[in-house]
Amino acid sequence: MANKSSKKHIALHHPERFINRELSWLAFNERVLEEAANKRNPLLERVNFLSISAMNLDEFTMVRVAGLMDHIRMGSTLISDDGLSPEHQLERISARTREVVIQQQKTWNKLRGELAQNGIVIEEVSKLDAAEVKWLENYFSENVFPVLTPIAIDPAHPFPFLPNLGIAQLFLFSRGNKKNEQIAILPFPQKLPRFVTLPPKKKKKNVIRYVRLEDIIELNWGMLFPRSEKKASTLIRIVRDSDLDIEEEAEDLVRHFEHAVKQRRRGRIIRIKVASPIKSPLVQFIMAQMQVETDDIISTQGMIGLANLSEIYEAPRPDLKFPPYTVRFPERITDFGGDCFAAIEAKDIIVHHPFESFDVVVQFLRQAARDKDVVAIKQTLYRTSQNSPIVQALIEAAEAGKSVTAVVELKARFDEEANIKWARDLERAGAQVVYGFVHLKTHCKLSLVTRRMDGKLRSYVHFGTGNYHPNTAKIYTDLSFFSCDAVLCRDVAQLFNFLTGYTQPKSLNKLVIAPRDMRSTLLKLIDNEVSMVKAGKPGHIWAKMNALVDPAIIDGLYWASQQKVKIDLIVRGICCLRPGVPGLSENIRVRSIVGRFLEHSRIFCFGGGYGLPSPSAKVYLSSADWMPRNFDWRVEAMMPVENPTVHAQVMGQIMVANIKDEKNSWLLQPDASYKRVPASDKSFSAHEYFMNNPSLSGRGKSLKKAKSIFKDLYKLRKK
Repeated sequence: MANKSSKKHIALHHPERFINRELSWLAFNERVLEEAANKRNPLLERVNFLSISAMNLDEFTMVRVAGLMDHIRMGSTLISDDGLSPEHQLERISARTREVVIQQQKTWNKLRGELAQNGIVIEEVSKLDAAEVKWLENYFSENVFPVLTPIAIDPAHPFPFLPNLGIAQLFLFSRGNKKNEQIAILPFPQKLPRFVTLPPKKKKKNVIRYVRLEDIIELNWGMLFPRSEKKASTLIRIVRDSDLDIEEEAEDLVRHFEHAVKQRRRGRIIRIKVASPIKSPLVQFIMAQMQVETDDIISTQGMIGLANLSEIYEAPRPDLKFPPYTVRFPERITDFGGDCFAAIEAKDIIVHHPFESFDVVVQFLRQAARDKDVVAIKQTLYRTSQNSPIVQALIEAAEAGKSVTAVVELKARFDEEANIKWARDLERAGAQVVYGFVHLKTHCKLSLVTRRMDGKLRSYVHFGTGNYHPNTAKIYTDLSFFSCDAVLCRDVAQLFNFLTGYTQPKSLNKLVIAPRDMRSTLLKLIDNEVSMVKAGKPGHIWAKMNALVDPAIIDGLYWASQQKVKIDLIVRGICCLRPGVPGLSENIRVRSIVGRFLEHSRIFCFGGGYGLPSPSAKVYLSSADWMPRNFDWRVEAMMPVENPTVHAQVMGQIMVANIKDEKNSWLLQPDASYKRVPASDKSFSAHEYFMNNPSLSGRGKSLKKAKSIFKDLYKLRKK
């Protein structure tokens, strides 16, 4: 039901004009959870969406809820942009979170039934025959018992430490009489699988059957506690504060981060999930031992740790997953025999991941490492993969004697340890490793390669909206832009000098960076659309991002809407802007796309008096969402798209398809709720369109003229 804010005018300076940031994030995770119930998704993909929603909720609790609890503990009176105190926010978050947890369990119960109907069964031990029970006993004896450590809780054995996201079973048992009752805890080793595959039955060889680890332990608990009578048992899961406290004056930043990461494993308890009623003796015992309140406990009669359902997703049933598709490699680079430099010299090129292979980025850096004419490579690293081919290419270049500079961001949450390892590997190879700023995160994604050709230096730049991570590039929609534009390359060189030498760029011709001037530039671009309307021309803005939080930008968009500028926003996750409010934002529409791929690219389009889409509009790519942290506390970059073919692809193909999407889209309502766009199997899907249609700038010799393509795409927009 819509609340009053959807029916009344809201003043431009009233707190109610903002949607609460944390509740907006929870709404995003609810949309992810809805995909687990979406019958148009294959069954195992729905299981995966449920697992993702559980992992998302864990991270939200570890970081955002923990932060609010810190504010309360320190007596902070900080009020959110929408007018709520930390206590009020935490109260609303807790209530909403409990609703989400209940819905997750209901969803799992339905999925479990559908899995069984499709030959994937989560068995109950009580329904197994004697031979299968014997098999589980042998499995436990050989694969589980040797790594378990049951710990009795008494004055001589205090309650043990349980790591973040750790699962443990508690047992209440007696030996002989009630006076000898004892409680013991059994932490689960993190390397053990949560779901164990049973041998197939002869008559049902195609049925995949699993038994949960906790059920196997319950079955064999007598091996752990011989000559004892079990009175009760329960399962618990711990979620701890996972933010890092960093001292700006730390003399050795790397060692300080190593220590902080180790300390995070022992962070303060934020939530405990239990598989028993809160009033049960074991749960009361846990609360007393771990010194937590009732509000910190979430009781569920369902499965604890739904994130582990990712193991079920790995079942060998391709018929229950999204059909595979062929990832394309840019034809233009193939036309030049795989020579990335020659292809870039011919014309700017953009690669649309995951529909086009991330291998082109790896190939670009490998070629740079092996090219005898390359003299220097500069690279930012925020997140990357294990055995990263990007890092290996940089190591190869450094070992070949090239000048390699790597700006490694230690503050990439949950990737700090991996980044420290990569930094040390690079240093050993002879690369110059820089850790950026203590008070700023280096979040921009840039590579700069410099070659000596005919006695002169020439540079090539790669600009990304996503991380240098081959694995996430298979599921995140991101853009990789390649150019040898001399002006842009000089700007990027100045940005690297800022990152390594703290030297503020004197002037930048094309690149816009945060925290220097990104917010102010965007506000000027928004204001320019207002000027166009006042001059009798169209005013139009399209913007695609992951999150919209910044109050100044939101107020700028509200002002533009009031002046009749048409604004279409594609915001995957958090959106604090309230669209469709009479007198405030009736000219703003907000769409969230949640589907097979995770929308991650940031694209900003401004009509400039020509309307959208238009070959004359201003188009930008960026690493930044529109959030205070991106504008004020991170080094970010935004660059203009000027090449006609790339311009047509980004605005006329990618943005048009996103705005036209029906299958994966939700529309944000004035009351902060989301409504799914009505769709059928025949409805338009941006993801399906990109999988089945080659992009423009990488087409090579087969490409039609950009202008004629733009006309075709404009027709697509009009339909």
